Amino acid sequence: MARSELRPIVRLRSSAGTGYAYVTRKSRRNDPDRLQLTKYDPVARRHVLFREER
Repeated sequence: MARSELRPIVRLRSSAGTGYAYVTRKSRRNDPDRLQLTKYDPVARRHVLFREER
């Protein structure tokens, strides 16, 4: 089965400047803007804001 373009793979990069990133999928219909999530950064050892990069 082909992967849907409605749910593309996005890379979430840490705003702490550590270079750590999460890879996930998002719904273009529900989140047309860039995604921002607070997640754990193991390099900084705390929760920080992760922003979608394209």
